[in-house]
Amino acid sequence: MSELLAAIASLMKAVASMYQIKIPRFCRPIISARRLFQSEYVSRYAHNLRALLSKTRSRLCIEVDLRPECSSLPRDMDVRRITGRSVMRCVASTAMLMMLVTWAEAQGTKPQAAPSTKLQNVDLCNGVDSTSAEAQIIGCTVLIESGLENSQTLVIAYNNRGTTYAIKGKYELAIQDFGESIKLNPNWAKSFNNRGVAYKKKGDDERAIKDFEAAININPDYASAFANRAQLYGKKGDYGRALKDFDEAIRLHPTLDDLWNGRCWTRTMAGELQAALTDCNEALRLKPNVTASLDTRGLTYLKLGQWELAIADFNSALRLDPKLPSSLYGRGYAKLKRGDLAGGNADIEAAKTTEQNIVGEFARYGLN
Repeated sequence: MSELLAAIASLMKAVASMYQIKIPRFCRPIISARRLFQSEYVSRYAHNLRALLSKTRSRLCIEVDLRPECSSLPRDMDVRRITGRSVMRCVASTAMLMMLVTWAEAQGTKPQAAPSTKLQNVDLCNGVDSTSAEAQIIGCTVLIESGLENSQTLVIAYNNRGTTYAIKGKYELAIQDFGESIKLNPNWAKSFNNRGVAYKKKGDDERAIKDFEAAININPDYASAFANRAQLYGKKGDYGRALKDFDEAIRLHPTLDDLWNGRCWTRTMAGELQAALTDCNEALRLKPNVTASLDTRGLTYLKLGQWELAIADFNSALRLDPKLPSSLYGRGYAKLKRGDLAGGNADIEAAKTTEQNIVGEFARYGLN
């Protein structure tokens, strides 16, 4: 605790010196460790401190997981929950710094240097306020190349820049950045998961699976890594392993509709149609009117031979995404089975216009 107080006191003094101000009266008791817990000012300003933390929390240690390739899975965005003394140092120091800066600027004083530059780059690197991809890359690059950041900041900066490169389709650069993040901290599961997604998008499924396995070994409660690996097992036709991974992901995150939808699709492919239908219904109960879940349930109804219900779900999906090729083809298939040749052929041709391989995809589903 004494080290923490000394660090906060030093930080306050540094900011006061930078702005050429005296430390405000309400902050002075913090300088004395003996008076910290006895100070009437602590309780008086506790509410202000909590409000300030809620505003500045987005600046502290945020990292982003890559969006998995399949649209049925969500973007995994997590605020890193650092525990123990590192939280106290990060939060308390930043909060007190911001309190001092806010007070100083309220007095009309100006800094002698540009103290906001680092926070601005942190915000850019974290993608705060929908930062553009280019600005996010610049913010992360400045932090990486500054030579002033500690290893954990660099771990996150490389991860975030890699994520942005991958979103832009620059998978080689993304893989390099995730690799640097892993070198700096080989026990951080997120960088392995994100590199796995980059490998997956690049088409290197074997390396992707290895990275997802590494992420799971580091963090056995990492639902996104299980879901990502399940997708690849499903793509390989290994539905048994895929279902085990989806089971684990759902156990860890039972309220995420995309996981139920993913397991619904996998069970449909495995021929477990009634169980699949139960999963799709749960996905739509958790989050109604989602295109991917409606499309998957429509496919399940196709496999069950329930043409009217399939058409109803595909209609709902197409109202949300009028050019979705799987729903167009599925609806066309159901219309043909129902005897609507003109309507069925029109939907199938529209689907083929949007997705050239759609016929082969449905043939793989056993629908040809």
